[in-house]
Amino acid sequence: MSLDVSPKLLAEAEHGDIREADFVDTVRASLPYAYNLIADLATELSDSTQEFTDNQTPPPSEQERGQLLRALASDAIRGSLERHFGVALAFQNCHRVAAFRPGALGGETYARFTSVRAQVLNQSPEFRDC
Repeated sequence: MSLDVSPKLLAEAEHGDIREADFVDTVRASLPYAYNLIADLATELSDSTQEFTDNQTPPPSEQERGQLLRALASDAIRGSLERHFGVALAFQNCHRVAAFRPGALGGETYARFTSVRAQVLNQSPEFRDC
């Protein structure tokens, strides 16, 4: 299980919609490495004039790598984090996450980062099992 959902949040979900802020709190507590990495990228982006910021440092362990993969593989988690931090996320390999300004979607830099060419160029043998 990727999220440690409280009994209260589970009960709320069983009876209808839940507050997205409560879901994001669950993500923060359950996937702290992924949450903090995305928070740091969003802060770095907001403090700059760059089109995007990205992480190129591998996670310190497989546990943290798993958190990142779970956060970005889930549409609900990824979308909630994007809305919470006001960014658009892009993901190239088992750790290269980028935060873009939402207006960059569809732009040249975003298209280049998410292209199949960029994906191929961003590979190396040590990523084969990640």
